[in-house]
Amino acid sequence: MPYKFSMTSGNVTRFFVVFNLVLLLALGFMVQNSVNAWLADKRNTMADASRSLQKRIDSYRFATWQIYENLATSATGAAGNSLQETRLRPDVYYLEKTRRKTEALIFGSHDSSTLDMTMRMSNYLDTLWGAENPTWSMYYLNGQDNSLIMISTLPLKDLSTRYKEGMINSLVDARRAEMLQQANALDERESFSPLRHLPFQNDHYVTLRTTFNQPGHLATVVAFDLPVNDILPQNMPLENFQLRQSNAPALSSDDNDNAITQVTLANPNLEISASLPGTTLQLVYRVPLLSLALDTLHNLMWPLFINGLLFALSFTGITLLRQQTLRPNENQSAELDSLRRLNDEIVASLPVGLMVYDFASNRTILSNKIAEHLLPHLNLQKIVNMSDENQGVLQATINNEVYEIRHARSMLSPQTQIFLMRDQDRELIVNKKLQKAQQVLERNHQMRQQLLQHLGDSLSQPLTKLTAQLVHLSQHDDNEQVIDLLNEGQYLQRFVEDIVLLNQLESHDWAPDKAVFSLQELLDEFTLEHLPLLRRKGLALIVNNHLPLDEQRFGDRNALRKILHTLMHYALTTTQWGKISLNIDSATPSGERINFQLIDTGEGLNPEELSNMDFPFLGDVQKDRYGQPTGMAFFLCKQLSKHMGGSLEIVAKQGIGTRYNLQIPLTLEPAQPEEDEKLLEGITVLLEIAVEDVHKIVSRQLEHLGARCLTSDERISGQQHDFLVTDEPAKLQGWGLLLTGDEPGASALNEKQFRVNFNLSSALQDALLTLIEAQLAQDELEGNEEDSTSEPLLSGGYFQLFTETVPDDVSRLYTEAAEKDYSALAQTAHRLKGVFAMLNLHPGKQLCEKLELHIKSCDDSTIKNTTSDIDTYVNQLLQQGNQ
Repeated sequence: MPYKFSMTSGNVTRFFVVFNLVLLLALGFMVQNSVNAWLADKRNTMADASRSLQKRIDSYRFATWQIYENLATSATGAAGNSLQETRLRPDVYYLEKTRRKTEALIFGSHDSSTLDMTMRMSNYLDTLWGAENPTWSMYYLNGQDNSLIMISTLPLKDLSTRYKEGMINSLVDARRAEMLQQANALDERESFSPLRHLPFQNDHYVTLRTTFNQPGHLATVVAFDLPVNDILPQNMPLENFQLRQSNAPALSSDDNDNAITQVTLANPNLEISASLPGTTLQLVYRVPLLSLALDTLHNLMWPLFINGLLFALSFTGITLLRQQTLRPNENQSAELDSLRRLNDEIVASLPVGLMVYDFASNRTILSNKIAEHLLPHLNLQKIVNMSDENQGVLQATINNEVYEIRHARSMLSPQTQIFLMRDQDRELIVNKKLQKAQQVLERNHQMRQQLLQHLGDSLSQPLTKLTAQLVHLSQHDDNEQVIDLLNEGQYLQRFVEDIVLLNQLESHDWAPDKAVFSLQELLDEFTLEHLPLLRRKGLALIVNNHLPLDEQRFGDRNALRKILHTLMHYALTTTQWGKISLNIDSATPSGERINFQLIDTGEGLNPEELSNMDFPFLGDVQKDRYGQPTGMAFFLCKQLSKHMGGSLEIVAKQGIGTRYNLQIPLTLEPAQPEEDEKLLEGITVLLEIAVEDVHKIVSRQLEHLGARCLTSDERISGQQHDFLVTDEPAKLQGWGLLLTGDEPGASALNEKQFRVNFNLSSALQDALLTLIEAQLAQDELEGNEEDSTSEPLLSGGYFQLFTETVPDDVSRLYTEAAEKDYSALAQTAHRLKGVFAMLNLHPGKQLCEKLELHIKSCDDSTIKNTTSDIDTYVNQLLQQGNQ
């Protein structure tokens, strides 16, 4: 029989382990091949670079001998007329020449032979470096006169102009020190520098120094700066290259790449070194191991991703296969064992007796201690027969205890019966105890409610009398102690009232007392009630009612006043400076729900205080020197707004302030038919209010009363106004009102001016009506005087004013009426009316008012007739004045 693979847990696990090992081996071979290929490429590159560098060194060894043997020793000593030098600095000379591929500098004292030798070297290097682009430099330390010659493709003359400050100084000094050290080393004829960087050209180079000893003189040293940027590969960072001495013997140029290059591990770098044939130098390229690992991962990204995906699929497959297919077959007995123990635990914890009995084999399959205790006293077969007649339920008395026994047949095995045994006496006792406990709890609630109710009734009357007496004393005595006692008394009175009200809410004895009321009147009372404490704390209050002032609402006025008063008192306690704003607007398009938003600039509520919204006295509350709110304030406001069908939301930020959002349903009553003329119809008021919020409140109130509001920006030059309303005492003049936030109503400053609280619409209205009455009385008095004198005011300087202004305006009336420019015509008529009023010419003023009415109706015929009447009246006055 051929071997058949069996799907057991061990076989499947072994298969997946072998598969994962194959994946790991494949991944290892892949990484090894990639690293080996990378190393082989770098070694070949390093071998090529080292050979190129060695060729350059050999070439400049030959150039060094050429310069020393043929150019330096063949100098004649007599400089031609064409050789000139320029002294740039002390001991620094520049060789003037026509060919400018190279430039030469001579450092130190020298003779004419040195100048001739410098020219020869420069011409030779012009030919040698003529086709080269990198920066080349040669340094010649002359042993004859100890001068230093520098020949380079750099613009030496331009760089040497700032020699003391530039980099040429440090470069030449460093070269001189190296060459002197080379000259003093008797056993070293040739030396190399490490790889160097030329900052202002961004070139890398190596210096070849050769020493020539001369009997009786100092040694002569020739040094070449050999650039390597064109030799080293571009795809390898130049800063990772090094040139260092090697202790190994010099190799010949015939050695292969493996003998020239080698790879070593120098933690944390990988070094690839290549020996320069014919020298003891090594060109080293250092690669960080982390960079090598990242490059390898980048190159093998897709193979690694595929291998990782195969690993994930492998582990997922073996996990799912073992859980879904293999594990149930192997662990079935263990699972059954745990299920049996769980069933026994559940049956043993049941509060009733449970028994499963098999009548076919006469044995108990399942039972708990209660059933085992009752089993010797029961005849199960008789119980089955009797319960079948009573729909499976019967009662039995065992040891003077009544039990209810229920039984049911199994759907799988008809001979198996299930019995449930319940102790009726114990359940009856438990039910009686629960009923008694519920009665005691309800009685405690009733007693607590009665106690709070009686306590509130008992304390309410004495506290009311005490508060009234303290109010009386505070009105006649400004003693601080009396005021403090009054605050404490008011606090106790509010606390008792809150307890009584909350008790009524919990006992459902409270019902909204709905009636029709004016919301603006309620706001005026609210403002007047809190003005004393606002003045004491120096806080500003702004009541911004966006609803019409004459609206009538249907709702519980007292409950709304209680909520607003409680929230305002809490805001006053937590606010030490700044202002408190109350904004009222409609929360729904239909206007049936009103949104009250109270905002303060206090310290803000902490989380402990906000927890009092859900249950009273959970957290401590803030207090100040004037009083302290109760810990049940928020809970009471929330419950009261809930019973009114509204909602309360509090948003607080520490150090910024608190925002109380209250929404209450207040039905809008049908508005009465509007009168033909409003209370302030025809009155023009000039608003000079600096505070934007106050400007909006006052303009809204005045426009609702029918007044026409002007601002200094909107007013046309020469346009008159009846009254001035301002919040700056310096601007108050003529007939006007001075707005303030701490005035308890309106008070007269003089016959023409009042100070009024802008939050109180009734006070603002009363003050304006008083000014109108005073102004009318003054106009009537002046009219009587005018009638008695028969218009004598045209005499003196007034007649000249009349003749200069009025005839021109009358002519303008004819012109504007003909052009039908009604806006300009209205302004001219208003200006004429002002002139007549100033001169107490009431007939002319009446004619101008009549003309203004015709202008509003745009009746051209009556406008022309009235204009003609005004012209006739003016002519009569002019004739009287001329007489």
